[in-house]
Amino acid sequence: MILLDGKKTSADIKQEIAKSVEEIKKQGRRAPHLAAVLVGIDGASMTYVGAKVKACQLVGFESTLIKLPEDTSEKALLQQIEALNNNPDIDGFIVQLPLPKHIDEQKVIMSIDPNKDVDGFHPVNVGRLTLDLPTFISATPFGIMELLERYEIPTSGKHVVVIGRSHIVGRPMSILLSQKRKAGNATVTIAHSRTKDLKSLTQQADIVIAALGIPEFLTADMLKDNAVIIDVGITRVPDDSRKKGYRITGDVDFKAVSNKASHITPVPGGVGPMTIAMLLKNNLLAYKSSGMISAS
Repeated sequence: MILLDGKKTSADIKQEIAKSVEEIKKQGRRAPHLAAVLVGIDGASMTYVGAKVKACQLVGFESTLIKLPEDTSEKALLQQIEALNNNPDIDGFIVQLPLPKHIDEQKVIMSIDPNKDVDGFHPVNVGRLTLDLPTFISATPFGIMELLERYEIPTSGKHVVVIGRSHIVGRPMSILLSQKRKAGNATVTIAHSRTKDLKSLTQQADIVIAALGIPEFLTADMLKDNAVIIDVGITRVPDDSRKKGYRITGDVDFKAVSNKASHITPVPGGVGPMTIAMLLKNNLLAYKSSGMISAS
């Protein structure tokens, strides 16, 4: 069994980005600039945004963190986004989700300039992804594709089962893996909560991507020998034997499945670390490809 090490791969990608930034600075040009907007004091969101700011410093990006109070109005947030859209020194930005309940998330996503939408959530970017046009791929699918490519996992002609149909992971993965690309040309099945006899599908799969958010859902008996397993899930499970009172687990029964799989991502340390690395990669792309998305 080979471990698909997202922690090491993400570190490699950050080093590559840092070298690109060094070259940019040697030419006397400004460094790429990533901004993040955080509304409220959600603990997980604050942790994620803090990690993104730290990653920017590591690769030599400029970064701006805009903290807004929980009671910020939708209008005020949209005005802040408009200012970022019009700021030529900001190459890309994210609005950290989830937002407070009184703010319409879809309206906020729609207001972001697609050329600066480094999260890849704007419908223009999703549409361009579907049509296989240059675009920003959302960080988690982008990270999974990068892992498959760098570990040279064969995908052409393979059967992939994606468990989960979210807009952020499941659907983009099904599109990317079926496209004519290096980690593509696969036959893809999307499974979800209404899928009947899931086990019969996963037992046929050469590659399984588990992105449903149920701890240790995918068990060894659901898989054929030497399948490739990508675990997107991350859940805190209560565990009194741990100092923190919980353990982090994915959607896959790692201990049992790792004895059967040819390749598998660990949790933590698999897909998770890749997301920030790919966000940085998207921002570098935004810097280099100003106005790439002309449809905006």
